Amino acid sequence: MINIPTNIEIIGNSLAIKWGDGEDIFLEANHLRKHSPSAENKGESDIFGNISGGQKKIEYEQISLIKFFRIGNYAIRIHFSDGHSTGIFSWEYLKKLSEEQD
Repeated sequence: MINIPTNIEIIGNSLAIKWGDGEDIFLEANHLRKHSPSAENKGESDIFGNISGGQKKIEYEQISLIKFFRIGNYAIRIHFSDGHSTGIFSWEYLKKLSEEQD
């Protein structure tokens, strides 16, 4: 069964998520921006697995969270202060990012 958030809020410079199982996580804006799953950030792969585009890994120390929108019942799309807003963060990906951040 997929663990679904019961509440999501921007608190300071973090995304706070309360999961259905009672766990609370806080994801820092710079960590979320650095690991945005967008094609703009990570590039796109062709049918042969070759990746084109994407950015070099950048540290986003001065980045902040502006707002977010739910995408169905499986993800959110986050708007960052640098204008980036194309990454779709699934619930599973957000959990993975919280484990990496710890």
